[in-house]
Amino acid sequence: MAHTTVIIGAVAAGMSAATRLRRQDESARIIVLEAGEHVSFANCGLPYYAGGVIEERDALLLQTPESLHARFNLDVRTHSRATAIDPAAKTVTIATPSGDHTESYDSLILAPGARPIVPPIPGAERALTLRDVADVDRIVAAMADASTAVVIGAGFVGLEVAENLAHKGISVTVIEMADQVLSALDPELSIRIEQRLAANGVTVHTGSQATAITADAVTTEGPNGTTEVPADLVIASIGVRPDTTLAADAGITLAANGGIAVDDRMRTSAKDVYAVGDAAAKADAFSDEPTLIPLANLANRHGRRVADAITGRAIAAGGSVGTAVVGVFGLTAAVTGRTERRLRAEGRAFRALHTHPLNHAGYYPGASALALKLLFDPETDQILGAQAVGEDGADKRIDVIATAMRGGLKAAELADLELAYAPAYGSAKDPINMLGYLAENAASGDSPTIAWNEIDPTDLVVDVRSADEHSRGYVDHGGDTALIPVDDLRVRHGELPRDRRIVVHCQVGVRGHTATRLLRQLGYDAVNLGGGYLTWRDAQLAR
Repeated sequence: MAHTTVIIGAVAAGMSAATRLRRQDESARIIVLEAGEHVSFANCGLPYYAGGVIEERDALLLQTPESLHARFNLDVRTHSRATAIDPAAKTVTIATPSGDHTESYDSLILAPGARPIVPPIPGAERALTLRDVADVDRIVAAMADASTAVVIGAGFVGLEVAENLAHKGISVTVIEMADQVLSALDPELSIRIEQRLAANGVTVHTGSQATAITADAVTTEGPNGTTEVPADLVIASIGVRPDTTLAADAGITLAANGGIAVDDRMRTSAKDVYAVGDAAAKADAFSDEPTLIPLANLANRHGRRVADAITGRAIAAGGSVGTAVVGVFGLTAAVTGRTERRLRAEGRAFRALHTHPLNHAGYYPGASALALKLLFDPETDQILGAQAVGEDGADKRIDVIATAMRGGLKAAELADLELAYAPAYGSAKDPINMLGYLAENAASGDSPTIAWNEIDPTDLVVDVRSADEHSRGYVDHGGDTALIPVDDLRVRHGELPRDRRIVVHCQVGVRGHTATRLLRQLGYDAVNLGGGYLTWRDAQLAR
């Protein structure tokens, strides 16, 4: 008899598994169960349909049960909710509009995804969530009569929703419990996203918690006490939880983080039962602990891998670092790996480098600055994470670093990457190469760099920019400061003490590097402020 695989969930992971299975085994019987009405839809595009960027609803519907049957001979069943699994009997109980029945399997793939978290507060039933096409239909209908909206949560999806509501002319307020928006970034980078939101009319309340939802407002508690925020429309976007009810009820082991525990072949604790996508725990690339990374690229990749595992191919899912990107009113924020906050929480040693390079050659029209941050192990030089914010080129740089991490490259080896260059696309010294040069300098000790939060009040901070730049803002660390432009430093260095640490800063760190090298060769204890005044300024704004 043909091998029967039942797949629960018909979006990214489930459909990737189903189509890969068919390409591997034409004789297999493949049944895909979907509780909702739609399959294989573009859930990452839902906010943009709400905002009118994606004009046609049908553009979100990538496949139908009929098209999947025609091309792949898949038995895709909508409005079919799996309600129970019996691993011993190898059956699934399915609820449909016409009644319940059971289906037997040889292999079972759990790909139910994750469920949006709704805050447990009075009036929470009024808050809409955004997970599937039915959700976006409800939001679009509610937008028609809305002039004010509150988005609870300032993560990736929350910010996308806020931007798209604003595009529709709705007055938007974002409420975030953390002290910053987009906690996937460190605060000195996320502040740029918050400023861009404000510049486009979106009100942001960080350090605030929604405590109640009424018929026309959201009550919040924050630094300024209790606030009533008008809200014709309320959208909860505070995160998701793995949908593990079926697995748990069937006695399948869950990981400590709440996801379904799997091995490197995506096998669960139940024989011939696999789990992929947002419901499954992922292997963390930096530790032995399971992690939750609800990202579409991992869901699709693991769907492919589980099909290979079922058909007998040798696979290993490998560790995941969590690479993501979001656009907010023309500003791109991208991240891969660990943040500084998480590394500190883990008690792990790290070094942080900040740069503010142009996205391409400065003499070519349209160049804009990036804020780049690299985190790496000071002993092994292993890259631990990176973040980028900018108008253009942030995604490209993070993708390169994520690839370097996957390939096991060290931080200093970024200097040796041969990256495509033409004036309109990059620089002869690409920002990625520059991070590698900085890592080399840090390792050699020739030009020590400290982070904005490592300045001590006893340090003498020397600004090596021009007097005009200095007048527009300088590093005020609560201690002594001096202004000596870098071009005057060779002549005026005698004004500096030799018995104190000198922290040199310029605007972004380049002139500071030159000044640091000069002073150290003249016998001074000099260090460069990484990322210069711009990083220090952003960090102060984020406090």
